[in-house]
Amino acid sequence: MPAAGSSPAVHKNLMPKTGLFCNRTLNMRGVRAIGYDMDYTLVHYHMRVWEERAYAYIKERLVAEGWPVSALHFDPEQVMRGLIIDTQLGNVIKADRFGYVKYASHGTNVLALDEKKRVYKQTIVDLNDSRWAFLNTLFSISEAGIYMQLVDLLDAGSISDVPGYAALYRRVRRTLDEAHMEGQLKSEIIADPEAFVDLDPETAMALLDQKKAGKRILLITNSEWKFASAMLTYALDPFLPSKMTWRDLFDISIVGAQKPAFFSSRTPAFEVVSEDGLLREHVGLLETGKVYVGANAGLVEASLNVAGEDILYVGDHLFADVNVSKSILRWRTALVIRELEDEIRAVREFSEDEATLSEKMIVKEDLEREYSRLRLQLLRVTARYGDDSDMTQVELERQLGQVRSQVVAIDEEISPLAQRAGELLNQHWGLLMRTGKDKSLFARQVERYADIYMSRVSAFLHETPFVYLRSHRGSLPHDTRDAVHVLQSDEVR
Repeated sequence: MPAAGSSPAVHKNLMPKTGLFCNRTLNMRGVRAIGYDMDYTLVHYHMRVWEERAYAYIKERLVAEGWPVSALHFDPEQVMRGLIIDTQLGNVIKADRFGYVKYASHGTNVLALDEKKRVYKQTIVDLNDSRWAFLNTLFSISEAGIYMQLVDLLDAGSISDVPGYAALYRRVRRTLDEAHMEGQLKSEIIADPEAFVDLDPETAMALLDQKKAGKRILLITNSEWKFASAMLTYALDPFLPSKMTWRDLFDISIVGAQKPAFFSSRTPAFEVVSEDGLLREHVGLLETGKVYVGANAGLVEASLNVAGEDILYVGDHLFADVNVSKSILRWRTALVIRELEDEIRAVREFSEDEATLSEKMIVKEDLEREYSRLRLQLLRVTARYGDDSDMTQVELERQLGQVRSQVVAIDEEISPLAQRAGELLNQHWGLLMRTGKDKSLFARQVERYADIYMSRVSAFLHETPFVYLRSHRGSLPHDTRDAVHVLQSDEVR
């Protein structure tokens, strides 16, 4: 890490891990202001380290209350972002883009396919229903992990303080909130940021490019002043030009923003007037270079004389950042998906096996069509209707047996490849953006609410602040490969 005050590396040498991915056409030349969340957006953390400590704080509180949880241990592979807690049944599930449940675990016990179908055969996940708790941020990993373990204890009769699975989830949620409110974990992080923060030296350059290009750069974070100041000082200041600090990057900085209410409320603003966080009530428009607590989106728009599509907001929380800002204010939106780098890497490493799997699936589909054709011929022969077949019943049954054996053989070749494909990124749940061959419900939410998405803010270096980002023309099941190519070529023109 360079010393504080040293100059950042030359722009052309910076290589983002992944680029910008566009769901909805976005002309960056028309964006006049860019707002940023902080946690897992401008500042990335070592998720396993952070969530293990959060898990420990939940566990300590439950132990103090007499719960039998001393033997429990944090398992970072047990859950992942994009899963959904079914608080009614004590399950954790993964759904596809249509809301159909594809994988499920009761507590830590994976439901067999037949059991999953029985439980959810008439269920479509609606995230507006309070039954479902959507894990749409990396901060959800610890609470979901310990919830699954507590479901096992509740089923075993080891916990008697709560009447059911929904009450158990509320208890876990409340316990974690109390730990955060006391600030123990954040104090630990401030004391040793190197252990928790995953530095990205290129983030500062991305923001500098945008600022020098005439964009108004905003900080809008729920984190309180003390924590935000410490994290941004550690994560940004060493990579800024001499004598420049993170305070100089942002035209307006808002901490304690209380998102998602920030986008719909009229919360008053208080100015931070000293480094120890002393506040002074603020009246009127927000001033450039100042740091505020509270405030609201309407006040930001009025202060900058910009609104709607002139503002791009970048965050990591599907609901509190991109959903609400898009739905209420029509701001343009960008979602940071930290896991994307690992997902893309895993898919690329599996590409040769994926090609083999696809080839074998084509063979299987052809065999299944042939099997179905022979079954229909046999049905017509035995039921004595339709056109006469050239083959007898005995011949048809013999050919059916041969094709069935071929299907079984190809299935044996496909099975280990399909299993490996289903374990990419996470051995229990697979890929974040996929559920089998289809998009996951998480991916559908990204597609619906985020105009663009990326793995980290420094991905903006892959383009310029003046880029015109165009979404790909979506293909439909009836499109041929040639038609898809023509559509994409037409989109370029």
